[in-house]
Amino acid sequence: LIIASLTISAILVFFIVPLTIVFFIYLTNILLLIYQRNNELKADPLSDVWNSVRKTIASFWDIYARVWHGYELHGVKNLPEGPGILVYYHGAIPIDYLYFLSRLFLWKRRLCLSVADHFVFRLPGLRLLLAVTGVIPGTREECLGALKNGHLVSISPGGVREALFSDESYQLVWGNRKGFAQVALEAKVPIIPMYTQNVREGYRMFKERRLFRQLYESTRLPFTPPYGGLPVKFRTYIGKPIPYDPNITAEELVEKVCEGKFLFSFQTKTAVQDLISKHQTIPGNIWKALLERFDKRRK
Repeated sequence: LIIASLTISAILVFFIVPLTIVFFIYLTNILLLIYQRNNELKADPLSDVWNSVRKTIASFWDIYARVWHGYELHGVKNLPEGPGILVYYHGAIPIDYLYFLSRLFLWKRRLCLSVADHFVFRLPGLRLLLAVTGVIPGTREECLGALKNGHLVSISPGGVREALFSDESYQLVWGNRKGFAQVALEAKVPIIPMYTQNVREGYRMFKERRLFRQLYESTRLPFTPPYGGLPVKFRTYIGKPIPYDPNITAEELVEKVCEGKFLFSFQTKTAVQDLISKHQTIPGNIWKALLERFDKRRK
């Protein structure tokens, strides 16, 4: 009985925060359904009619971000007034990205549309939440349509694969992904790199990955559960835009994004890489990330 109790306690410690986040996400969708029914809303989920409830959702997650991770957002001035593509590193769970969306909406009243993996749209009970928060499939047509309507569109080229199989070394797991660069060239919009400090120290994946990698590659479903949820310091940095250049190829643009974003090579001299080399310990260190919650000078 004692061994069983200790085992259950250990499991709860490892997974309680990720499970709490899942609970809050589903609770948010339930509240949206109630709001929709009470107000008899039939408007487009992306229309301004939903802005009041978006503000409520964003306020909740922003409070959570401040309390649990001391969340900070830097470089909002680098976002263009018009359309653009945000490219970011995908942590074990994209809670930092949710924090970014919330604060962006509270500060700028701006909705950033988010490209998500196909499996997200198969999750039960989240359809309205995905629609109201602007989560879209990553097809070329969807992205081009959103950009032509003046939206910011965000994408993580590594996606679920990067979430599952990157680690505290913050290695990019992009493969040959360059579709986002082609879309940027077709839409003639800038690409804006984004990165969150300590995201891998907050939430991690288990080290044994061969079996999980085989399962993912054959099913495209994430079988590996994230664990952790430690209240480490999160700082999201938005880098300077890479402007549209009609003379550049998609391959060259991908290389530019990597250099300006977070190759985690200390040889690069771009402004965003300077931020990373200054603020991110590689490999990531949990204790240092926790202590940064008390470092007032860096704030």
